[in-house]
Amino acid sequence: MAETRNEFETSLESAGHSREDNDSWEQYLERRNLVLHFLHSDLSLCNLQHHRNNAELLQKCYFYLEIEPKHMNVRDQNHVVHCTDILQLIDPIRLERMRKVGKNQTEIQLVLLTELLEQLEQGREELSCFVETWDVTTFLSRWDLILQRLSELSQSVKNLHSLQVPGKLYVKHRLVLYAGLRGAGLPDVRVSLYTKRPLFFDRNESVAYKDWAKLKWYTEDQESQLEECELLTKLLTNGSQPGYSRLQQVTSNTCVVQNLQPGSSYEFTIRRAHTATLVFAKWHDSITLKTKE
Repeated sequence: MAETRNEFETSLESAGHSREDNDSWEQYLERRNLVLHFLHSDLSLCNLQHHRNNAELLQKCYFYLEIEPKHMNVRDQNHVVHCTDILQLIDPIRLERMRKVGKNQTEIQLVLLTELLEQLEQGREELSCFVETWDVTTFLSRWDLILQRLSELSQSVKNLHSLQVPGKLYVKHRLVLYAGLRGAGLPDVRVSLYTKRPLFFDRNESVAYKDWAKLKWYTEDQESQLEECELLTKLLTNGSQPGYSRLQQVTSNTCVVQNLQPGSSYEFTIRRAHTATLVFAKWHDSITLKTKE
């Protein structure tokens, strides 16, 4: 009788352990799948590469001040109302301060964007290591740590999205000159940042001939509105050292450069023209062509 009782108790204990093992395994699978879903969605290699491409493009973009309203009705000495560009009413010294603020904010934004991308890539490696190398017991015992990293990385993803869009700028002082308003009320001036895509040379369409070259450039979004650009032409001596150079204004996406030396190498650089609201432009595209003998 005693032997039968011991066998029964052993059977109950074994069943209890079996249920606990099953519960642990189900819990492990549920939590593991949660991590895998995050790795295959927000932290997928495809998404991270997409964010990396956007960050690299932003590094090459031109950042400008967006000032609203763009125009304002102002009365002249004869009380005639004119629609005036807001830039003509803004104190140049204060506008320059806002440009510096915009430049600083842009530089900080680009640095943070790079750091966040590095953190997300590192976080992806950590989570992958947790899933691939930890056994069930270790994974469950350190779930709080995993959950904390998931929360941190999820917030980093949100921050990454926000940093890819230029933000507003805080206007500490009045930008508009009182004297220019002639009794009109002060406008509520709002300042933010916006970007324009960089210009790239068309490597297939840009060709050098004996004493002239035909150049063509574009933007990735193929914007239809042509704006003023600056084309810098440099004669390279000894194949690489810059020599004579000249700068010309172009309002087009093509240009023919005349009076080049046959059998010489030239470096051409295209960039957007400088404006009063430009705050950041770090990158310009260049191409080197050699004229025919």
